[in-house]
Formats: sequence, C-alpha cells, structure tokens
Amino acid sequence: MPPAKPQLSSLQLQVIQSRDFETSKKLAFASVMSVFQYLGYIIESANLDTGFITAKSPTRSIYEFRGVAMRCTRATAFIEELKPDLSKVRLNFVDSVETSSQQGARNVNDTAVENPQIYQNAFTKIQEAIFIRTGFQKKN
Repeated sequence: MPPAKPQLSSLQLQVIQSRDFETSKKLAFASVMSVFQYLGYIIESANLDTGFITAKSPTRSIYEFRGVAMRCTRATAFIEELKPDLSKVRLNFVDSVETSSQQGARNVNDTAVENPQIYQNAFTKIQEAIFIRTGFQKKN
C-alpha cells in the first residue's frame, strides 16, 4: 500500500484555493457562476450580497455487487470585494461518495480536492470569463 499523501496545512490550502482579480465583485461573481456552469456544475444557491455560491456536479451512480455508490463533486465559491475593482475569489471542491448497501446501511465520505491543477484550471477559466465580460462591457 502506498504511503498516505501528506495533508496540506490550512494556509497552503488557502493559497491554492484563492486568487485576486482586478475587477468588481459583481463581475467576478458572474464570471464564477458562468465558469461553474461551463464546467458542468448545477448551481444550487447563489447570493451576490454575501458573495457565496454553491454548486454540484451531476451524480454518477455505480452499481456494485453489495450496493450502490453515488459520486459527485461539490463546489463552493466565496467572492469578496477587497477594494473597488479588486476582488478575491476562493474556491473549494469536495469529492463526495455516498454508498448504500442492500441491507439499507448508508455511508457518506467527503474528501477535499487538494490538487492545485484543478484550482488553477478553474482560475484560468475565471480570468478568461472576466476578460471577455470586461471587453463586452467596454463595447456597450
């Protein structure tokens, strides 16, 4: 069995999960919503005032001999205005597996996604969405 991967400290995780963008909170919020949807997430809740968005990927069911496993990824975003035209976006992705046996026993296992590349990809798409929206606003 391979050795357990060391867990990141809360500060290391915050660095991976956060980015500052030179844009308004409103534009950053709309861009994050758009990117979540582009990535296939279903928006469960969103509130511009609090800057909080929750979303989840479609659930995938896997039927096994002893029961069913349902997998999805949950995502949250917190967008805050640091000053006019400077916003911080913090993302959080969690892989969730819910299993149920034929006897009715249920188990839920949530695992934080700590792969920096996942977050980098999302932030790159958010930056692109901000760029496109900023250009569109200047034309109108």
